Amino acid sequence: MADDTDLATLSARALSNMEVVRPVLDKIADKWTILILTVLCPEPARFNEIKRRLDGVTHKALADALKRLERNGLVTRTVLPTAPIGVEYAITPLGHSLRQPFEALCSWALEHGEAIAAASSAYDQAKEV
Repeated sequence: MADDTDLATLSARALSNMEVVRPVLDKIADKWTILILTVLCPEPARFNEIKRRLDGVTHKALADALKRLERNGLVTRTVLPTAPIGVEYAITPLGHSLRQPFEALCSWALEHGEAIAAASSAYDQAKEV
């Protein structure tokens, strides 16, 4: 019961501070941010390595997301003195602070993904009738 009370308190606090909460959630809850930070959490990676590990991301979507993450202080971009010039991305301490909530969210997705798919299928089938 204490968890419900804590959640109610957090919810009320978030709703009363929506001008702060919403822009932050917009920056970290998009389609690719969680996955990009998950790739970078263990170690820095080059652009093409990130792209290979994120099946389905386009070059433009990844480039835009990495620029946005760099702008928001969640990743750093380092030009490597190689031939040809390489670029490596690494997670910042601020980005790393998202590790625990993102891991929890990914675990939840793995645990409940089939149930969501089943619910979606049942809903779609009911709408067809």
